[in-house]
Amino acid sequence: MDTKFNFAPMDGKPIVYVRPVALPDLPVELQEQVRAEGLQTLYAVHDANGERLALVKDRWLAFMLARQNDMAPVSVH
Repeated sequence: MDTKFNFAPMDGKPIVYVRPVALPDLPVELQEQVRAEGLQTLYAVHDANGERLALVKDRWLAFMLARQNDMAPVSVH
């Protein structure tokens, strides 16, 4: 299978990927901070290369952050 994927920017904006991150998948020091906030899941924003750009408390905030920074967010499950 030689499927080519197009990672070109949407409407001239770079695509970023938003995905949920479970508490146990975070570094221990960050887990403690997240627990103190009463959260079990955070949302990560990643660039096309998979680098984490941001970690926020909810999906809505992840999408808003991306759009405010002229990026095109899409969900990853």
